[in-house]
Amino acid sequence: MRIGITSPVVVRVPGASSPWEADAGIDDLGRIAETADELGFHHLTCSEHVAVPTEVARVRGGTYWDPLATLGYLAARTRRIRLATQVLVLGYHHPLEIAKRYGTLDRVSGGRLTLGLGVGSLREEFDLLGAPFEDRGARADDALRALRAALSRREPEYHGEFYEFADLLVEPHAVQEHLPLWIGGRTPRSLRRAVTLADGWVPFGLPPEKLREMLDRAAPPAGFEVVLSTGPPVDPTGAPEATVRALTRLRETGATVASTSLSAHSAIHYREQLTALHELAKDL
Repeated sequence: MRIGITSPVVVRVPGASSPWEADAGIDDLGRIAETADELGFHHLTCSEHVAVPTEVARVRGGTYWDPLATLGYLAARTRRIRLATQVLVLGYHHPLEIAKRYGTLDRVSGGRLTLGLGVGSLREEFDLLGAPFEDRGARADDALRALRAALSRREPEYHGEFYEFADLLVEPHAVQEHLPLWIGGRTPRSLRRAVTLADGWVPFGLPPEKLREMLDRAAPPAGFEVVLSTGPPVDPTGAPEATVRALTRLRETGATVASTSLSAHSAIHYREQLTALHELAKDL
C-alpha cells in the first residue's frame, strides 16, 4: 500500500482542516509538497468547486483552490510525487477541455498526473454553470469514454451519446500513454463505473465492512487502485500507534493507496508530521 497526502490548505472543510491553514499561502503548501516529494509519498491532491452556496459551505466548506493552477505550481516545485485531482466534476467540463488543460499539466509535470473524476452532487453549482443535472450519471459515463479516447492523443476521435468529435488537433496532450483515472463516489454504481471505465475508485464516508463487501462483490481486476482515506487527521508524532492502526485498517480493508490527512498546528509542524509518517510507514 502506497501512501499519499490529502493536501492541506487547498480545501478547508469544517471540522477537518486545522486553524493554521486559514492564513497559509502557496509557499507554505509548496514547502510541504517539496518535503512530501523528497520523502517519497505517492501523491498530493486538489479538489474542485467553482462556487459553493453559503448554506452548503457550512458543511462542505467554502475554500477550494483551483486544481489546475494549484497542481501546476506544485509540479514546478516537485520531481516525483504524483498530482491527483480528487476530484474534478465531469459535468462541468467538455472532455476535450479536460484533455487539453490537464494533458498540458501532465506534460509540464513530466507525466505525473492522475485524474480523479466524479459525477457531482451539488445541484446549485450545476445550475450556476448551466450544466445538466438530472442525467449527469449517463453524461459522466460518456465523458469518461470520450476522455479515454482523447487523452494522450494528438488527433482524438470519439462518437458517443452526448459527445462527438473528430478531425481536430489537441496539442499539447498528455504524455502518459495510459493516464490513470480514479472515480470518486460512495455507491455501488460509482464502483461499477470505476471498474468498467477507469483505473481506480476513491470512496468516502463508508465503514470498512461496507467497503469490503462492495469490493468483494465488484471483484476489481488486477492493478485496479482502491484509494481509501484515513478519515479524521492522524497524528504521527503525538499518536503513532493510532496512526499505524488507521493505516493498517485501510490496508486490511483493501486499499492499494492511502490518502492521508495529517493533524498539525503549523506548516512547519505539518512537515515534521510527514517525516514521522514516513518513518512509521516503513514498518507497514
